[in-house]
Amino acid sequence: MLNLDTHILIYALAGSLLPAEHRLLSSHDWSISAIVRWELCKLAELGRIEIDLADPEVKRILNRIRAWPLSWEVCRESCRLDVNGDPADQLIGATSVVHSVPLVTRDRRLRRSKQIPLARP
Repeated sequence: MLNLDTHILIYALAGSLLPAEHRLLSSHDWSISAIVRWELCKLAELGRIEIDLADPEVKRILNRIRAWPLSWEVCRESCRLDVNGDPADQLIGATSVVHSVPLVTRDRRLRRSKQIPLARP
């Protein structure tokens, strides 16, 4: 199982993954932090993504992805990470740490973390 950050999920939905990312994602089940659902909705609301979240096919895909809850353990871990900046990214990274699920991300700050398990395409 892999934990996808928000932008990797967007690239997957839009069909714009890099070839190595596509190979990696096609051979594993996907999961996301619950905060990714909120980020998708917010980005759509702000017009920053062009994915129609009401599209039946998009809804079908999103409903099949396991969403990890924002548990007390994940929230606490997010404050202990060696990653500063976007709180949503911290929660996404903490989800990978707490559940030992490799994170798929292009985010440089997350990729520099010594604590977050990363998936390597």
